[in-house]
Amino acid sequence: MLRTSIPRAPSLPTSSGIFHLCLTFLLGQVGLLQGHPQCLDYGPPFQPLLHLEFCSDYESFGCCDQHKDHRLAARYRVIMDYLDLKGHELCGGYIKDILCQECSPYAAHLYDAENPQTPLRNLPGLCSDYCSAFHSNCHSAISLLTNDRRLRETREKDSAHFCHLLNLPDKDYCFPNVLRNDHLNRNLGVVAEDGRGCLQLCLTEVANGLRNPVSMVHAGDGTRRFFVAEQVGVVWVYLPDGSRLEQPFLDLKNIVLTTPWVGDERGFLGLAFHPRFRRNRRFYIYYSCLGKKKVEKIRISEMKVSRADPNKADPKSERVILEIEEPASNHNGGQLLFGVDGYLYIFTGDGGQAGDPFGKFGNAQNKSSLLGKVLRIDVNGAGSDGRRYRVPRDNPFVAEPGAHPAVYAYGIRNMWRCAVDRGDPITRWGRGRMFCGDVGQNRFEEVDLIVKGGNYGWRAKEGFECYDRKLCHNASLDDILPIYAYGHAVGKSVTGGYVYRGCESPNLNGLYIFGDFMSGRLMALQEDRKTKKWKKRDICLGSTESCAFPGLISTYSKFIISFAEDEAGELYFLATSYPSAYLPHGSIYKFVDPSRRAPPGKCKYKAVPVKTRSKRVRFRPLAKTVLDLLKEQSEKAARKLSNATSASRPVGTSSLKGPSRKPASPTSSRKTFRGPGTKKRARVWSPGSQGKRKMRRKSHSGRVRQSRTGRSLRRPFLSGSLAGGRARGESPHPMGAPAIELGL
Repeated sequence: MLRTSIPRAPSLPTSSGIFHLCLTFLLGQVGLLQGHPQCLDYGPPFQPLLHLEFCSDYESFGCCDQHKDHRLAARYRVIMDYLDLKGHELCGGYIKDILCQECSPYAAHLYDAENPQTPLRNLPGLCSDYCSAFHSNCHSAISLLTNDRRLRETREKDSAHFCHLLNLPDKDYCFPNVLRNDHLNRNLGVVAEDGRGCLQLCLTEVANGLRNPVSMVHAGDGTRRFFVAEQVGVVWVYLPDGSRLEQPFLDLKNIVLTTPWVGDERGFLGLAFHPRFRRNRRFYIYYSCLGKKKVEKIRISEMKVSRADPNKADPKSERVILEIEEPASNHNGGQLLFGVDGYLYIFTGDGGQAGDPFGKFGNAQNKSSLLGKVLRIDVNGAGSDGRRYRVPRDNPFVAEPGAHPAVYAYGIRNMWRCAVDRGDPITRWGRGRMFCGDVGQNRFEEVDLIVKGGNYGWRAKEGFECYDRKLCHNASLDDILPIYAYGHAVGKSVTGGYVYRGCESPNLNGLYIFGDFMSGRLMALQEDRKTKKWKKRDICLGSTESCAFPGLISTYSKFIISFAEDEAGELYFLATSYPSAYLPHGSIYKFVDPSRRAPPGKCKYKAVPVKTRSKRVRFRPLAKTVLDLLKEQSEKAARKLSNATSASRPVGTSSLKGPSRKPASPTSSRKTFRGPGTKKRARVWSPGSQGKRKMRRKSHSGRVRQSRTGRSLRRPFLSGSLAGGRARGESPHPMGAPAIELGL
């Protein structure tokens, strides 16, 4: 926002002046005024789906789709109708350039729109040489581009005053310099990296107050609901508007075995919906329980949703499919998922303790044991041998004597969180691949791709290295090596993630994103399809510059419990600040790439309506957004400066009283040019349906009305059109006004 003003007599700073001074200084220090790609609706730029005919310089990457491009072209034609032939020749290019800055990937910086709580400029920031040439040749056209009184008054004056009003503090970002800056445009549109090569991503908070959220899944029924399971045995329903139903979907607290101990691995651990859930209402659960004589078990059961309420499980419908005795309280596995083949995959731990001490080779290498395995079963019918499931005929060890026929892969220590790759949205590359994080013993954590009949090495190997040297040197072990492993200097408990295949952040497509429970680190693996190797990339949060968008945060709870994807393929993770199953310190976060978003309208989905009987609990975010933190810091700096000013005031000098006069500036005018057919106001970009932020609006009484969230964001009046509507204002001339003689 411009902060130039008419010269006035020196005076002591008012509190308002101190605040704005500190805000300007602070934002400059933290990098917010150091422009980053951002559009006038406060969202990241995008690649338009269709060709831009008017602002074609930005058709590969910018802030305009074809609809907005057409609106700018229409406004251009209206303006040019007022110019004579000479005006067309001299000013057509300038006017087009200025209008098309709304399409620039740096539009927010050019219009001072990076902070939604400040008004926009009426015209973009122009570099001095370009501005002087424009004023010299086309000063009479200024009134056609803006209704701002101070800018229009400079029409007949020298260009210095006009260009001073349009000045930007950073000369690299004014137009047209911003187009020529190789540093700014070299990696435009790709995921931002810091100096260490760390990927700069941001988050939105979508849920909080959860007790160790271990799983978040969707039902695949088109309702866009997601179901969040707590370790204590309670499953909650979240609706597409971000609200949670007051009554739980499922409550098994009285059956599930867990304790308040920090780090207790027992509890409700897995949830999966049948691929044909819409027809059969069936879902599957995995939890710890006590059997006869208080023997600890893991239980995999089938349940059904109530016919009376689609948001409630039928508590009487549980049908136990499989129970496995657990010799120890740790290494319980817990993942359930359906593969693209329609079979249910079950991931069990090795039975616990340390080093898999059970039997000669351990449970994981013993194919007759169900522990330390990936199991594959058909839940669509009962087996002939009394089992409540069928064994697929092509399971790898069906014909091997002594091997359990349900075993699909073995040699696993404790796989914690696995996922099936949806495949590339266009080519379907990667579809059906199964990724898992396998928690290590003393030295290494690993990420594996599950293959039929694979031996993943435990307890012979840990990561790429030997653990049990005698077993490790056994030539008969044809181990499947990890696609990636890391040492305990990085983290001590891997949490498997997902390959991103969503729509909203196209740059992330194909990245396998995962984390570490103990260290709280977020990481990504990038595949080289030629070498079939994976490169590890760190993910960093916390850049004030990168995450300075409405609704985005750059902090999260340390202990990363799980990852999830919604029905549209957008990626989330579940974390807690204190890993006890009984304390409500868990939150859910959604990943957002601030460098590039999908084009407007591409990622809109219509949810299938679902009836709700339970009361809705509106989501109240706890995490402070980056913009909130910047505002707090600026207010704190303002108070310090105010106190320092008061302390330095001479004795007998009274403080200023009464309302302070805000210096006039070209940004203070609310009136802007209105093109034909412009009725709607601008809409503010929000990072997905869970990150909506309402703008405050003026009521009929003229007073500002707060949003329901308690925050007040100023809705800007834009110069020209925006995606989702244009600003209000009056046309600079009545229809039928004579063409302007430029008098050059």
